[in-house]
Amino acid sequence: MRILRWAGLLLVVLLASGAGFIWWYDRAGQRSDPEFDARVAVPCYASAAGNRHPRVLIDEAHQNFHTASGRYKPFADLLKSDGYEVSSNRKAFTAEVLEAADVLVVANAMGPGEHEAQPAFTLEEETVVAEWVRAGGSLFLIADHSPFGSAAARLAEKFGVTMYLRYARDDRFHDGWDNERLDFSRANGLLAQNQITIGRSANEKVSRVVTFTGQSLTGPSDAVALLRLSDGAYDWESRKIRTPAKGHSQALALSFGHGRVVVSGEAALFSAQIDPLGNKFGMNRAGNDDKQFLPNILHWLSRAE
Repeated sequence: MRILRWAGLLLVVLLASGAGFIWWYDRAGQRSDPEFDARVAVPCYASAAGNRHPRVLIDEAHQNFHTASGRYKPFADLLKSDGYEVSSNRKAFTAEVLEAADVLVVANAMGPGEHEAQPAFTLEEETVVAEWVRAGGSLFLIADHSPFGSAAARLAEKFGVTMYLRYARDDRFHDGWDNERLDFSRANGLLAQNQITIGRSANEKVSRVVTFTGQSLTGPSDAVALLRLSDGAYDWESRKIRTPAKGHSQALALSFGHGRVVVSGEAALFSAQIDPLGNKFGMNRAGNDDKQFLPNILHWLSRAE
């Protein structure tokens, strides 16, 4: 009986400790890495007189989990170093709002109020964005697994992109022990070979991209799968529900009318964050080219020479 009492007490202590750790971890949260080096050695849009500086508008009007002053500060700082004019948007999308942008970035928007998984944008906003892109604008739409994917799925459909809203996993091609930390490289054949991954010079060549828990996507037939999921990848919903993700991707690029669109099913790769334990994930993590992948995408969207 004494052994059972001690075992019961130990179990209670372990459960309490575990719950306390989870509470502390969630409360401390993820934050931008203050030591991230956002400098670009050779800016695409240098500050010389007469050079253009494309206008990048980062959305903050739709309960965005990632903003230019928050978790996406490294994102914004990197683009500024590359010569872009970066600003935040806190208004509903209208033709007048988008007229001030060359590239619109929407990262992990959420539905209104407590309805985070509901569409983040009104039907009118989605129509305005689609028509703006069709006329020549460029959209960078980033949406993780649900609720973020659910909030952006209807907008993505405007461009023929389907978001699968679950968790993309691969038991073979992943970084470390986590099968949601996916590995896309030239070596494993899952990284596209195109203008975006090749870059403007040898210094901009991307050889390996790592993502950090996201969803899978499919697009129209003319879309380019930048990060192609392997034939053995799958969309995980629960231990009992998983569906094959063969033919899906985690990032794709496409033309739409006179405009361009890149859609990513994962957001953390374009951040530079640290968790409460000091672990790094995103562009600040060693062993990947995520930091170069971001400006290469923007170069394509902004039609860099």
